[in-house]
Amino acid sequence: MPDEETLEEGVLNPVKPEIQDPLLLSLLADTPVLASAIVPEPAPLEIPVPAETVDCIVIGTGAGGAPLLARLAMAGLKVVALEAGPWHDPKKDFATDEKAQEFLFWNDERLSAGHDPVAFGKNNSGTGVGGSTLHYTAYTPRPQPEDLHLHRDFGVGQDWPFGYEELEPYFEELEQFLGISGPTPYPWGPARRKGYPLAPLPLNGAAQLMQRGCEVMGIKTSPAANAALSARYYQEGVGWREACTNRGFCQAGCSTGAKASMDVTFLPLAAAHGADIRPGCYVTEIERDETGKITGVVYQQNGQEQRLRCRHLFLCAGAVETPRLLLLNELALSSGHVGRNFMAHPGVQVFGTFAEEIRPFKGIPGSLISQDTFRPKDADFAGGYLLQSIGIMPVTFAGQVARGRKLWGEPLRQYMQNYNHIAGINILGDCLPHADNFLELAEEKDARGLPKPRLHFTNHDNEIRMNAHAEKLMRQIWEAAGATDIWAFPRSAHVIGTARMGLSGDDAVVDANGKAFDVPNLYICDNSVFPSALSVNPALTIMALALRTADKFLESQK
Repeated sequence: MPDEETLEEGVLNPVKPEIQDPLLLSLLADTPVLASAIVPEPAPLEIPVPAETVDCIVIGTGAGGAPLLARLAMAGLKVVALEAGPWHDPKKDFATDEKAQEFLFWNDERLSAGHDPVAFGKNNSGTGVGGSTLHYTAYTPRPQPEDLHLHRDFGVGQDWPFGYEELEPYFEELEQFLGISGPTPYPWGPARRKGYPLAPLPLNGAAQLMQRGCEVMGIKTSPAANAALSARYYQEGVGWREACTNRGFCQAGCSTGAKASMDVTFLPLAAAHGADIRPGCYVTEIERDETGKITGVVYQQNGQEQRLRCRHLFLCAGAVETPRLLLLNELALSSGHVGRNFMAHPGVQVFGTFAEEIRPFKGIPGSLISQDTFRPKDADFAGGYLLQSIGIMPVTFAGQVARGRKLWGEPLRQYMQNYNHIAGINILGDCLPHADNFLELAEEKDARGLPKPRLHFTNHDNEIRMNAHAEKLMRQIWEAAGATDIWAFPRSAHVIGTARMGLSGDDAVVDANGKAFDVPNLYICDNSVFPSALSVNPALTIMALALRTADKFLESQK
């Protein structure tokens, strides 16, 4: 969904502007420095070694970490989750105010490079107990079985090391547990044993107009599957959650608990079974013994360094922080693929102005879907994409107008007068891995003194052709629906594939079960392990992988 650059004051740990080094102060002032002014570095404090060793540490509490944590805790293991961000109280902290909610995004600076640099902040990851699910738009379509076999079908990209049938039971379990609202039967893909537990949410204004345009063009549409409740729902182990009020501020945090973010679903379940969830814990070091086996982690909490010992480590920090941690600790690097194969979903958006009043901030943001474009017959590219309607907040939209149409000042103000009459459609499509799209550690340091991640991204021929195909189609849909002043905003969404899974340690970091090839007690479970991007939003698949990884791990421990 839409992204926006964020301001420096929004960072988790803003860098202090004052210069503290006496020698540098002297050079800047062009005055001699006194030897007495140079204070020696204090000796580092020894971090105490805890007496206890836990069974599992889970780093990250988003779509990958939370379901896995709950599964391990329910199996009776002693588990600790370390989350970089704080706990939030949705009823008190999540205001119906777009700008006030920017604390939900991972705003520490990440460096972007390449011909098509990717925007970070709210576009890709979050901070707080619940991770990016605190601000995801709850769009939860399943991938199609063919999504996992891009190389088999097109001879490019990478296949998954297992088929759709491995994930299907977990998709069903998640849909029932979370209370997914969606159509039954679902119009695309294989027949399902169970339908969605709740009816679809109401179509917002943009969805109704997209539906109108698609009908004219003969494109099949359907209400989308959303992890937001269309009715009051009892969730096992959690209790009653209230229905969505259609206020539309999903990206600003759901104040009612209707959206199935991890803080109101899997994390309460994990805590009820004894999991220890620790907020404000930023992991910096992963410790090993002489055999290479992980023995524990070092993390910063409230300005103090802590150590925690473990028998197994599950890294679920997302496709930026996961490879960053591996590179910082020179861990699981034997394949040469940590940080490589970086993919970002093609996500071009097309907007149009309508006579009708739309109020694009109302309702679930992505309420209509079409997967008729999953593998278009006239495509000149590998893979495919889905179409979805867009709900977009005014500040985010104004930023996109400024960047996309180069409007500023009075022209921008005049265009934004039409905000309530503007509707958008966007795509989410396959992206191929390329050698020059990767993550590396930069020379520039963050406030903790750690190298910042730098991500290189350039759209290649396949992504360029896919975006062109989709933009042309979306313009035709808006023309058929009666739009004027139609324009496109190029963008990419989601970061994927920087520690991919595979059949061999020669070209993958982890195996089909998420276990690292060259570290005996390390598992990775987030969107970094995706071998291909998939032509759907990643959240549901990340959760399914988390449950599968937990089950495979528990089986191995028996």
